[in-house]
Amino acid sequence: MGYLALLRAPHVTRLLFGTLLGRLPAGMTGLVIALALREAHTSYARIGLATSAYALSAAIGGPVLGRIVDRTGQPRVLLGSALVAGLGYAMLALAPGSAIAAPLGAATAGLAMPPLEPCLRALWPAVVKEEQLDTAYAFDSASQQILYVAGPLAVAGISGLFGPSTALWTAAVLGLLGVLVVATAAPARAWRAPAREASAGLLGPLRSPGLVVLLIGLAGAGWAVGAQNVLFIAYAEEHPHGLPGGAGTLLALAALGGLLGALAYGAVRWRSSTATRTWVIALAMGVSYLPLLLLPAPVPMAALAFVSGVGLAPLLAAAFVLVAELAPTGTVTEAFAWLVTLFATGNAAGYAVSGALVADSLRAVALCATAGICLGGLLLFATRRLFRPAASTSPDPVTEQVLTA
Repeated sequence: MGYLALLRAPHVTRLLFGTLLGRLPAGMTGLVIALALREAHTSYARIGLATSAYALSAAIGGPVLGRIVDRTGQPRVLLGSALVAGLGYAMLALAPGSAIAAPLGAATAGLAMPPLEPCLRALWPAVVKEEQLDTAYAFDSASQQILYVAGPLAVAGISGLFGPSTALWTAAVLGLLGVLVVATAAPARAWRAPAREASAGLLGPLRSPGLVVLLIGLAGAGWAVGAQNVLFIAYAEEHPHGLPGGAGTLLALAALGGLLGALAYGAVRWRSSTATRTWVIALAMGVSYLPLLLLPAPVPMAALAFVSGVGLAPLLAAAFVLVAELAPTGTVTEAFAWLVTLFATGNAAGYAVSGALVADSLRAVALCATAGICLGGLLLFATRRLFRPAASTSPDPVTEQVLTA
């Protein structure tokens, strides 16, 4: 099944559009918080506090909201969280210079960020046929690359024309509109998680050893991407005249590589197991990072940036399927939320560690990025026997109803 067949399937275009629209604020918020607080003459220390509050709260809120979705369904959680997140954006927009309101607003926006990403991935098996799942997850992964290009561009355009506060209001409105598109769709209204396994307990999906190892391995990929961002920024500063567009060009080339890699991945009819594909792609991504250690001239470096980005989106696409296979029954949305959280945590850690290294050596930063994905891939390879799907359950009647609609 190709991408055209996927997009022709009922509900697919609406769900993709709504999710991308509603998640656009995630690609805007980090930058727009900094711009809004800086316009209010806030110190960089308080800007760091607010952006950290947003990131930390989002990491905590995602799994919590995912668990609530698994227990109660999607629409109420999506709509409720969008309204609360909108309140956080409003606090930021109305009082960006406040030492209390700004970090509290940022934390509220992060904690209540609507779990559109895990909700969509939980919906895919109920929306497309089994033979289309790899294509759906690959297209989903590829589309996410757009967010981190469109988000900063939207912030720059809106802030330049109307000011950062308007960009904050825009983020709140976009989040709510995207949630309305998804939450009112028939699959989201009909979806219910199967009865939760009694053995899941308080840990939920984290009771699965294979899932825990997978999440740690993907945190290594997140670490690599965060460190790579620092590498590209520092490299561009060292080659100001040899690289048109500077770090933005390198980052865009890596994102383009990921987009094309995901589209190619989804177009292939794979015969290997999902688990095998996951660790093979992770190791291949590690190999693609190794040439970055050479720190070549700008033109070869641009080519290496593209190559290093090719594996990320296919890795995530394979991991999405594997997460669904490994998660205990009734915990799949929370499991997807943990994936988002662990990847983002690894990304932030890689960014922080490489930022501490950059003053000493650019090669040390490249090594930091490469080590993250290589160690993550080796971990997935060494523990591959743990990636055994959770016991299957009988088909959910709601799923069958959506597929036959």
